[in-house]
Amino acid sequence: MDANLVQIFGFWLATFLVGFLITPSYIRLLQYAKMGKQIRENWLAGKAFEFMKLHGKKAGTPTMWWAVIIGTVFFMVILSIILQKTGFTNNSLLNQKETYLSLFTLFAVWLLGWVDDWMNIRWIWKNKWISAKFKMAWLILFSWLWAWWFYDKLWWSDILLSIPMIPGIELWILFIPLFMFIIIASANSVNFTDGLDGLAWWLLLFTYWVYGFITYDQWLFLLSTLCVSICWALVAFLWFNIKPAKFFMWDVWSLALGANLWLMALLTNTVVILIIVWMIFILETLSVIIQLTSKKFRKGKKVFKIAPFHHHLEACWWSEETVVFRLWLVGMILSVVGMIFYIITK
Repeated sequence: MDANLVQIFGFWLATFLVGFLITPSYIRLLQYAKMGKQIRENWLAGKAFEFMKLHGKKAGTPTMWWAVIIGTVFFMVILSIILQKTGFTNNSLLNQKETYLSLFTLFAVWLLGWVDDWMNIRWIWKNKWISAKFKMAWLILFSWLWAWWFYDKLWWSDILLSIPMIPGIELWILFIPLFMFIIIASANSVNFTDGLDGLAWWLLLFTYWVYGFITYDQWLFLLSTLCVSICWALVAFLWFNIKPAKFFMWDVWSLALGANLWLMALLTNTVVILIIVWMIFILETLSVIIQLTSKKFRKGKKVFKIAPFHHHLEACWWSEETVVFRLWLVGMILSVVGMIFYIITK
């Protein structure tokens, strides 16, 4: 068997086992330490009365599960370094060409996530969480660093759209603001979609599987291994998080996983593929933009009962399970369409 496949399947199994085995003890630790989520009374626009009616009962559910994902992924990185030093593998997952940016993304947002969770749990400061403005400033800073790395260190100045007969669009210095916009928008789109038990994380799982295949097909075997490791850390999370959720990932980790996928799309020149697979996240974001715009310019009138769109469906008397399963099905179909589009256009 190909050595790269052996490494991918080995890390696949190891990641799942580590996540699966430590999660029950971690849940008990969170419950013992009373690391429970506080439901936000305010949202982007006004009081969240409708949301409280639908999901107020979830207050107190343990949060900070992102620590398991980041712990598992970085344990795999350390393990790969040890295996490389001992001669069991040729390359570790700490690789400048393939994985530096992804690992930097995950680690950079980890600090923000830890502070945000701790403030929410302990009700620190008036708002009980980091403000949206502070998170946006943080994302702008790090997206600028990522954009500068692509432009200055990797000599990128174009976006290759992977469409037959259409060449790459040369952007030069405009690449940096466009890159920043893509990263910030994609990160927040996962955050908006993460409102129902398992919804965003299954959709992320489908997308990471797609990019596990794409990166492998492009001979980016270490990046593919990292994709698969994240997939199986998510599987371990979802195993214990079928409704009712035993714990929450929390929003800042959704920012990291969303931004990380778009980094991979840029690294593999498959922006259009990810747009196809990402369509539910895009529609959820658009629903928030439409709602806020309508309330601002139409004297408080709303287009949706609640935004994002999945909460609107709940408010229209769809059960939470119905919304989640139907959006999962749409997400699976989009993933297949994206894979087919990639194969016929490469």
